[in-house]
Amino acid sequence: VQLQASGGGSVRPGGSLRLTCAVTGFKTPYFVIAWFRQAPGKGREVVSCISAEGGRKYVADSLKGRFSIDRDNIKKEGYLYLESLQPGDTAVYYCAAKTGVSSVVQSEYPYWGQGTLVTVSS
Repeated sequence: VQLQASGGGSVRPGGSLRLTCAVTGFKTPYFVIAWFRQAPGKGREVVSCISAEGGRKYVADSLKGRFSIDRDNIKKEGYLYLESLQPGDTAVYYCAAKTGVSSVVQSEYPYWGQGTLVTVSS
């Protein structure tokens, strides 16, 4: 199983980005996708996750209203929509995948992408 995260970049405060997580190697399209981020000098934290069928979505409380998640099970891709970006959102964003039920616990995810850098600066 391989995950490829893309879509990061440099944006000004208030800007938007769409991150994509392309997943290959799963025989089934039904796997949980999660996004975590790690800001400079800080630990990695959960951002969002979406259930295998896409019916259950979680977004960290501090990010609700600005970030959202979705997926395309035909393409086997997950998406993280970042809006109204702030300098505090600067981080490397990682996507991760697992089978079974959704989880916000990093250690439960066996499959990880390489990360994509989001920089928010004026």
